[in-house]
Amino acid sequence: MRIEEIKILRGPNYWSIRRTELIQMKLDLEEMEQKPTNTIDGFSQRLATLFPSMYAHRCSVGKPGGFFQRVEEGTWLGHVIEHIALEIQTLAGMETGFGRTRGTGEDGKYFVVLSYIEEDAGVYAAKAAVRIAEALANNKPYDLTDDIQCLREIREDTRLGPSTGCIVEEAAKRGIPHMRLNKQSLVQLGYGVNQKRIRATIASTTGNIAVDIACNKEETKNLLEAAEIPVPRGTVVRTELGLEEAVAKFGYPLVIKPIDGNHGKGNTTNIINWEQALKAFEAAKVYGRSVIVERFITGFDFRVLVINYKFICAALRTPASVLGDGQHTIQWLIDETNKDSRRGFGHEKVLTQITVDGSTMKMLEDIGYTLETIQPKGELVLLKTTANLSTGGTSNDVTDEVHPANIVMCERIAKIIGLDICGIDIMAQDLHTPVNENGGAILEVNAAPGFRMHIEPAEGLPRNVAEPVIDMLFPDRSNGRIPIIAITGTNGKTTTTRLTAHISKAAGKKVGYTTSDGVYIQNQLLMKGDCTGPLSSQFVLKDPTVDFAVLECARGGILKNGLAFQFCDVAIVTNVAEDHIGLGGINSVEQMARVKAVVPETVFPHGYAVLNADDDLVYAMKKDLKCNIALFSMDEKNPRIQEHCNAGGLATVFENGYISILKGTWKIRVMLAKDIPITFEGKAVHNIANTLPSVMATYLFKSITIEDIRTGLQTFISSSNTTPGRLNFFHFKHFTFLADFAHNPHGLRLLGDFVQKLDYPYKVGVISGTGDRRDEDIRELGAISARYFDEIIIRCDKNLRGRTAEEIIELLQEGVRSVNPDLPQMVIANENLALEYIYANYKPGALYTIMCDVVAGALDKIKELKDREGY
Repeated sequence: MRIEEIKILRGPNYWSIRRTELIQMKLDLEEMEQKPTNTIDGFSQRLATLFPSMYAHRCSVGKPGGFFQRVEEGTWLGHVIEHIALEIQTLAGMETGFGRTRGTGEDGKYFVVLSYIEEDAGVYAAKAAVRIAEALANNKPYDLTDDIQCLREIREDTRLGPSTGCIVEEAAKRGIPHMRLNKQSLVQLGYGVNQKRIRATIASTTGNIAVDIACNKEETKNLLEAAEIPVPRGTVVRTELGLEEAVAKFGYPLVIKPIDGNHGKGNTTNIINWEQALKAFEAAKVYGRSVIVERFITGFDFRVLVINYKFICAALRTPASVLGDGQHTIQWLIDETNKDSRRGFGHEKVLTQITVDGSTMKMLEDIGYTLETIQPKGELVLLKTTANLSTGGTSNDVTDEVHPANIVMCERIAKIIGLDICGIDIMAQDLHTPVNENGGAILEVNAAPGFRMHIEPAEGLPRNVAEPVIDMLFPDRSNGRIPIIAITGTNGKTTTTRLTAHISKAAGKKVGYTTSDGVYIQNQLLMKGDCTGPLSSQFVLKDPTVDFAVLECARGGILKNGLAFQFCDVAIVTNVAEDHIGLGGINSVEQMARVKAVVPETVFPHGYAVLNADDDLVYAMKKDLKCNIALFSMDEKNPRIQEHCNAGGLATVFENGYISILKGTWKIRVMLAKDIPITFEGKAVHNIANTLPSVMATYLFKSITIEDIRTGLQTFISSSNTTPGRLNFFHFKHFTFLADFAHNPHGLRLLGDFVQKLDYPYKVGVISGTGDRRDEDIRELGAISARYFDEIIIRCDKNLRGRTAEEIIELLQEGVRSVNPDLPQMVIANENLALEYIYANYKPGALYTIMCDVVAGALDKIKELKDREGY
């Protein structure tokens, strides 16, 4: 078996709208296509032995053991690989269960689709599942241990930490979108101008100065001491002599730690002699020249969490430790402790397994113990210097025990330092009496405090500490979103996108929009090229100046990665026609309609899908949508429009020369179509059709008025700057170029209809075919061209996409000959040479219509010729 391709889907996609995180693997079964599972001796038994937990897989049978039943009856290995990939992720602590295996349309080749929790782990699981299935089929032993451990390590390396993760999960509950901005913990919550950012538990609202103070332990201590907050006596030293003076002044026991450390790094506690002090001094200096020496405060280690300057919760923390039983070694006790079902690898469970490291060995050595020591019964031996959960420590929630005076003190501390998300470390006998009365002290104030001890305490009540963070960042239950209009279809997407964005801009919106020729932020071109995929949409949604997004969403991006957004406010589907058929596993126009339907399926229930009532495939999408429907049509008397509006629905239509909005039985005439520049006095019928959904989509927003729409329509001029590659005229002294991106039969017919209405004595078509299209599609381009033009010049695209130039030319010529064998035609394969030929050999008064492949390149060449003419 051979993996041909793996795609990572990160948003709504062809396979699922709500299960957005999927791996799509294209798998060639090769000779195994002829061997379903019931023909492979012992396969089902070996599978069940290796994966007994797979009994829970119901599969299409719909009951436990259902998948094993399918295997015994006979299924293909692609289906088995899907289930294996899901199961090994679950065994590694990433429970997930959505999968699909479908044929690609090619013999023996399948799309194996499976959900993932962490995408790198999903890719690994897909590849490992193929190896495992091959071993089972060939009756070879296979040990899962390495794969499971590798998946666990990938998960820990790539997942958001529990603190960041719980904030993101809480945001999702509130309908706030998020985007991970790096491979660590930097996350954007919300879109555009309404976005906030978090990095671990530092928020974009957190003050720089406050974080700087919290990271400087001496400065923190001085501020607190000045405010009559109890802190340990201590000083800062830089030399061994300074350490000697500190020891003499404060006596033992001591704590030594770096001045700007965090998470307990470089800290040594309960130092009782000079040798320990010297070692601790050197350990702290690894993290900076300045070192704090403090009196060691005895008591219990508490963490208090203050968010938005309000007390939220408190926890008692205990470092990783073992309790002696008088019979077993310390190593045995560690191993037994790690058998607790609540302990796991990294952050996969409530508690983390205890690992023995250099710090552990040093602590044991300091008390004269080794791992083989049998400690007395009842003796507690600490194994780590800090109580961090990530090193095996435990936490008990004590929120309800905290004395009101301590709550006031902690809220004061947060204000004094200026931290809106603040973790306060307190050493005291308890928190149910005031700290300033029980001999306790504030040890540290932490920026980016960990939340895990509060959301998953070993004992006590879990606290939803993410909720107050989200309430702080997004007050009044706001969701951080900006309006999104998403546009898809076969033809007309880019013009509709540009016009919609232009109308929105006329209404005062700060618009970001994506098109097939680039990404624009407030009309500034910031990215060039085909930008109709999810990365380009994310570019807009990440921009902090954008308050309104108009996103062109093409087939390629949906199939490759899915959409960049989970929900949109308005979706437009212009039309569905035969283009890109046979690519990416899409082998019919009906399947293509399913791809396009992904976009309207993301519309909020309160939003609108704007659908073409003149297109059967587009209109049929409405039956599966859970949102409001608005229609558009070139025919006011379209029965679908009449039925929809009689029921009180909304529509835009072309009637009696007007672009009109229908609200139930009422009519609002927006503008005469011939007065809209991009319609070229009504001759460009396809641009009238493109105007209809733009008018409806913008009308649906209360903040955009009819006058805004009229202004936008009147000021949107078709040119190589505003609509590159869409009906761009270049008038030379003795002839005219018309450049257009028409690249499929449907688009070329629309272009031909427009050209036919133009008053030119002679019309030449400069045509090409796209190499990855079907033979019949390329022939059809030739045939359509022969119906509209007086002469044909055949050129070739720069990217032949898997064919030879000779193949494409011959197919185009076959199409031309099928309509008019005597039509004058010539071949100039290079586009620039073809344009040069026309410039040197033009027919006076002729219109030369060129189908652009690379729009920018063709336009640049035509502009170069235009400049040359001026000399």
